[in-house]
Amino acid sequence: MKILCLWVGLLIPLVATSQRPSSQPPPELQGDVRQVHDPTIIKDGDTYYLFSTRAGIAVRCSKDLVVWRLCGDVFAHLPAWAATDVPGLRGIWAPDISYFNGKYHLYYSASTFGKNRSSIGLATNQTLDPTSDKYRWEDQGKVISSYNTDDWNAIDPNIVIDEHGQPWMSFGSFWGGIKMRKLDATTGKLSSSDTKLYSLASRPRSAELPGAIEAPVIVRRGGYYYLFVSFDFCCRGINSTYNIRVGRAKQVTGPYLDRENKDMMEGGGTLVLSGGKRWRGPGHCAILREQAGDMLVYHAYDADARGVSTLRITSISWEADWPTVSVEDR
Repeated sequence: MKILCLWVGLLIPLVATSQRPSSQPPPELQGDVRQVHDPTIIKDGDTYYLFSTRAGIAVRCSKDLVVWRLCGDVFAHLPAWAATDVPGLRGIWAPDISYFNGKYHLYYSASTFGKNRSSIGLATNQTLDPTSDKYRWEDQGKVISSYNTDDWNAIDPNIVIDEHGQPWMSFGSFWGGIKMRKLDATTGKLSSSDTKLYSLASRPRSAELPGAIEAPVIVRRGGYYYLFVSFDFCCRGINSTYNIRVGRAKQVTGPYLDRENKDMMEGGGTLVLSGGKRWRGPGHCAILREQAGDMLVYHAYDADARGVSTLRITSISWEADWPTVSVEDR
């Protein structure tokens, strides 16, 4: 978000006042809104671009956030480095789009389901307009990898720009939870001056409790950083139990506490959105920051359509500096 999806904070002035978008239900999304997993969104010019999981990373376009159309893929084939790096790789997951240092940065996940032998890669572009002569995705290769000896998983990247203009990448799925690394603003790769792996959030683990937390998104608003995560399980159609949680911190590296002051490293996380009768397992969200109000962008499984994953967008209210979904998706 750039006007950002996953937020690029220098583009929109932040205020700490209560923000109350319209209580009217948002219009029903139209067009190519099915088979959307792990959406991330940004605005370039007069067009919104939404990227999501697919073999080559699907791109959808909209002028109004209501009518969507498929408008391409980032990759025509799997990046060669990723196909070699991750055994059994069949597709690219969970992209994140951001804008800094004069370029659009698309971070993406190379992994196989249920394993933490994973890598995060990076592709850059000067513009998102496919009609521009400057439009060209350039793959920058690997950013970070995790191995089966690590207690973390290098997938689900998200970029946040701190108050000094410094980019940070949060990421993680299951295992030891959500992690963070500082980035080099020039290259978009890992910082060499700060090599610490920061821990932001986790859940208890046992044979019965697998520590189901993933898909971090961090936005800066007022004096806080807000960490949104997904608890529980995606990818099970109408049986999906994904739900969106949040905590906040004064520093980008934490500690992140929920509304009850429980540390997210100890399983804390205030509920933002859970599934209902029709829309099951909402999760893997992005935050779109608009002058008219912030929007929650996510996927959910439509029980009226045999559990197909579907794009959903709804407004956020900020009440006492905590986010709530102002229109219940039930």
